[in-house]
Amino acid sequence: MTMEMKDSGSVVLTAYHPHSPARIPGMEQSFVQDIPPSHSPASRKSLPRCRRINRMLSNESAPPPTFSRSNSQASMDSTSMEDFWCEVENIKESREDGSEEATLLEFKPADEGELEAEWLQDVGLSTLISGAEEEDGQALLSTLTRTQAAAVQKRYNTYTQTLRKKNKHTVRDVRDIFGTNDSSLTFETVPVPPVPSNGIQLPGQKPVWKSVTSNSCLDCGLDKGSPSITEELSYEVSFSESITVLPKTQEWPKNQRFKKEDSALPKFIVRKSRFGLTEVGDLSPEDMKKIRYLSLIELTAFYDALGVELKRNRAERVRGRENGLFGVPLTVLLENDQKKVPGIKVPLIFQKLLLKLEETGLETEGILRVPGSASRVKNLHQELEAKFYEDTFDWDQVRNNDAAGLLKMFIRELPSPLFTVEYLPAFITLVEKISKIKLQLQALHLLIMLLPEANRDTAKAFLQFLKKVVANEGKNKMNLWNVSMIVAPNLFIYKGKRANQQEMQAAATTAHIVRLLIRYQDILWTVPSFLISQVRKMNEAAMNNSKKQLMFDKGVRKLLRRKTMERERPERPEGAVTFPPYLQSDIPEGVIRVYAPLHSKVSMAIQLNSQTKAKDILARFHCENSRGSSQNMRGQIQSLHEIGGNIGQHCLDPDAYMLDVYRANPQAEWVIKPKAS
Repeated sequence: MTMEMKDSGSVVLTAYHPHSPARIPGMEQSFVQDIPPSHSPASRKSLPRCRRINRMLSNESAPPPTFSRSNSQASMDSTSMEDFWCEVENIKESREDGSEEATLLEFKPADEGELEAEWLQDVGLSTLISGAEEEDGQALLSTLTRTQAAAVQKRYNTYTQTLRKKNKHTVRDVRDIFGTNDSSLTFETVPVPPVPSNGIQLPGQKPVWKSVTSNSCLDCGLDKGSPSITEELSYEVSFSESITVLPKTQEWPKNQRFKKEDSALPKFIVRKSRFGLTEVGDLSPEDMKKIRYLSLIELTAFYDALGVELKRNRAERVRGRENGLFGVPLTVLLENDQKKVPGIKVPLIFQKLLLKLEETGLETEGILRVPGSASRVKNLHQELEAKFYEDTFDWDQVRNNDAAGLLKMFIRELPSPLFTVEYLPAFITLVEKISKIKLQLQALHLLIMLLPEANRDTAKAFLQFLKKVVANEGKNKMNLWNVSMIVAPNLFIYKGKRANQQEMQAAATTAHIVRLLIRYQDILWTVPSFLISQVRKMNEAAMNNSKKQLMFDKGVRKLLRRKTMERERPERPEGAVTFPPYLQSDIPEGVIRVYAPLHSKVSMAIQLNSQTKAKDILARFHCENSRGSSQNMRGQIQSLHEIGGNIGQHCLDPDAYMLDVYRANPQAEWVIKPKAS
């Protein structure tokens, strides 16, 4: 069945963004911290506007927006969005009084061909544009599934057709690049097994699922005792391959509304396979770069399979400050901070603001919602810029609501949004076009994998804090929906001179996205195993290509030497078998040598069986070295790492079955060392 989905047209996109040389003059507004919002001077000014907006949006005579289905999909009770618009008003007032700078991001128009060219570059396939024979591109193409290959082919065909129409230059056919003789452009795809293993598919092996216990699955959803639907998520098969039938039109009811109750969200579990689960920080930066390539291809294939257009922005880059705290790009801020604290992944100022709120603010009623004093926040902002790196700033003077205001200001003033300008439309489309929570979560999962490392790590720290805020709902009166409404304008700030029906629908959409991010964050920062499997295959293909090239380069030089050796070597008997390298070594099959540089006993040969787990090996080393451990090791959490072979570096789940991991990567080295924080 095919289904036509109309573009929503000019749906509001992110726009007001901090960091601009021009300030908007305005009068300074002061907010009294400990007075409830309904009695504060600010609320007397802002709440009527919020209510006017809600009344306007709830008016049945309001003209319908340009799009119909996504409008009804994202509808929401007007009263439930009041906090959202009050937060928007607070942000506006913060900018008007000069405590924060703002600019409107400009989005460059681009024709289809340019967008497709950028897409091919972003997925690591610039070889299809340049015509160069790049090994990485060949390795990537060799790992694609059927739907992924179709997505690449569709974008490449659009790119070449556009170029031919413009008569820019002759486009080199991909068949010339990869040596195919077919008359039609096709990529060789990897067959998708029904249930592959976590990391690599083992021939003839059936998956072994453990019974559900506290450690055998990743449980994300509601608190125990809450009524909810429990669904199981699978990481074993590509999301796009699992969509065999397009959703029916009636799956998007005309009057569907978001339900703000927590019980409206289903409970998801992810079963651990024998390879365990892999978090984002468990893989090397090189492998995570490949995960990003594959995630964008898979996301595109996923949207294609759903019949949804994957939109992206081409935003004009806004250059941020090169020093300081606020308005500095995350990468620049981290480079400066790493000079003080090597290896740090989240900016120091952001960590300190989170720590301050976690220590003293989690039980504060209305935390995040009740605004602090605009004048105090402005003064604290200036004082932090001057004193933070000198360690002379007095954190005891900072009130909880002011700290929350500084935290939100930091996020808003980033030169590029935390969830990146390019894919913000994809976040919006995610909810406007996809009604099932499970499909929304899968798409959101891939979008998180797409984030740059600095953005992903900072977002993770922020969401972990928000989860703690919700956990203290009994005292701070901030439930999941309240927190989502307050945070959404700070992450997804919209342009527009006045509130209108479309903005209201987008407001509900973004609040729902934040709700998903908070609720299911443990799932979203776990790397899908089918992507790890593709990275392994990609690395293997690259290694094979490198070996072939190395052999070719050295062929002439070694020709005479090889001929000489062949004359002296005794003839091999007919039918002789050549064993793989790991069977030719001194270590027999099923035995691994584990290295532990920080232990007194630095290596140990361990015989694996079908029940040996990574945590068993760690426990054995701990027992053997309990008295003589290095001083550097004490107090550190040690993990077993898989290094080399068909993976860069992989911190193993303690529940991973080692014989399965060993068979998937027999060329790896096994090292016990602290897990990267």
